[in-house]
Amino acid sequence: MTAPGVPLGDLDEELAELVAFDSRGLVTAVVQDAVSKDVLMVAHMDREALRRTIASGRSWFFSRSRQELWCKGETSGDRQYVREVRVDCDGDAVLLLVDQHGDGACHTKEWSCFFRVLARGPGVAAARKAPEVTGS
Repeated sequence: MTAPGVPLGDLDEELAELVAFDSRGLVTAVVQDAVSKDVLMVAHMDREALRRTIASGRSWFFSRSRQELWCKGETSGDRQYVREVRVDCDGDAVLLLVDQHGDGACHTKEWSCFFRVLARGPGVAAARKAPEVTGS
């Protein structure tokens, strides 16, 4: 049985139509912590996973290896409660802003799937303006 979340309201139907599912019927889903802004994981969604995510307020994905829908945390207990779903400018990716519960998003029990640093450098700081959020 799936633990309830809080259904998302104010669905922008016009923006929802912009989600560009690929030839396999999938769209890339990036999951980000709503508070810390940590990128927690990347997965895939089909239309039904996206519909269930919006309807339940829990993150649902499509497993390419198992060819089935899955609700994050139903076996691990490390659930994600969705605050917001965004679509990128091209429509080929969605972003889920979530409240991560439990040990973390990664199956290894790390907080984020991106816990390994491949390379590191000083970067070049840039002046930034606050981003505008459009939509509902």
